[in-house]
Amino acid sequence: MGNEKLWTKNFLIITFENFFVYFTYYVLITIIAVYTAEHFNASPSIAGLSAGIFIIGAIAGRLYGGSSIERIGYKKMLYLSFVFFLLTTLLYFAAGSLLLLIVIRFFHGAAFGMTSTATGTIAAEIIPNSRRGEGTGYYALSMTLATAAGPFLGMILMQYADFTATLIVCAIALSISLVAAFPLNLDYITTASVSKREKKESFWDSFIERKAFPAAFVTAFACFAYSSVISFLSSYTKAIGLMEAGSFFFVAYAAAILCSRPLTGYYFDKKGENFIIYPTLLVFAGALIYLAMIQQGYAVLVAGVFMGLGFGNFFASGQALAVKASPNNRKALATSTYFIFADIGSGFGPFILGVLIPIVGYRGLYFCMSGVVIATIILYYLLHGKKNKN
Repeated sequence: MGNEKLWTKNFLIITFENFFVYFTYYVLITIIAVYTAEHFNASPSIAGLSAGIFIIGAIAGRLYGGSSIERIGYKKMLYLSFVFFLLTTLLYFAAGSLLLLIVIRFFHGAAFGMTSTATGTIAAEIIPNSRRGEGTGYYALSMTLATAAGPFLGMILMQYADFTATLIVCAIALSISLVAAFPLNLDYITTASVSKREKKESFWDSFIERKAFPAAFVTAFACFAYSSVISFLSSYTKAIGLMEAGSFFFVAYAAAILCSRPLTGYYFDKKGENFIIYPTLLVFAGALIYLAMIQQGYAVLVAGVFMGLGFGNFFASGQALAVKASPNNRKALATSTYFIFADIGSGFGPFILGVLIPIVGYRGLYFCMSGVVIATIILYYLLHGKKNKN
């Protein structure tokens, strides 16, 4: 890492690993509520619980993974979490009752939390500090591609196959990832990059990195607003007769990030985080306003592009900031802290926003969420932005 090289074998492998982690997540999260309602005749609220309980498990997994990875070892944690993720995926085959399905969803979420924390922490160690924004941006492209490929394949499998076929695809993807992790060489991390933690630390410090808190807290509100898109875009486009165009929203979203991420990562490193975070949040707010006013199919795609330029680039920059602001020996906890808060915002958002929709409607919802993003900009300024005049 002394030569500040980014595109190493380790970096390519861990980015590949992360893609399959999030690919599996998005394939299942897209169809699990529908499967629960149809297979177990569950009510909408219980179907929502089958999706939401996963997030609670993910938070638990992140807390454990972030606090234990240095003690267990980076590569060993990666292997263990992938095996756990694969086994909990296979458990769905035995889900003969609704209660058992919900229990499996919790443990599957915990496995996802552990695995994604392991991949994110290893990436944070591999990326050179001088290329933190650029490297995190490229790494985060794996998640971006997963947000497009996962839901798309999940919808296809739901229409033309069955839940069993979906599980087989996910199991194959995770098996490939487990094998692909073997060539990783992480010995230098455990012997050189990671300092021993102080023996005496508070309960809070054992699980949360305080210096990552500003970036993580701001991201929780941004993810809360974005959860309105993930959870209700399909219902919204169906209600206004643009469902066919809505199915390509995330393709446009991913394409926008793929095209812009190298540039935003570069300027994050050269100009500082404020230079990227303020504009991306403003674009995010504008995208929500535009989404609230769409009348034609092409407008859905335009909204997807601006959503990618806004939220997509903000999310990667927020992750880079959380790691950048934290001590080198606390990168694992910084990564875990960031995604815990992101999970809280995106996981609990749909429950709260579902109450709001009958009152204000879908268009009103997106107008309201644009207000949340504006408030997020102010929050970022107060917690971090005003301290960094860049």
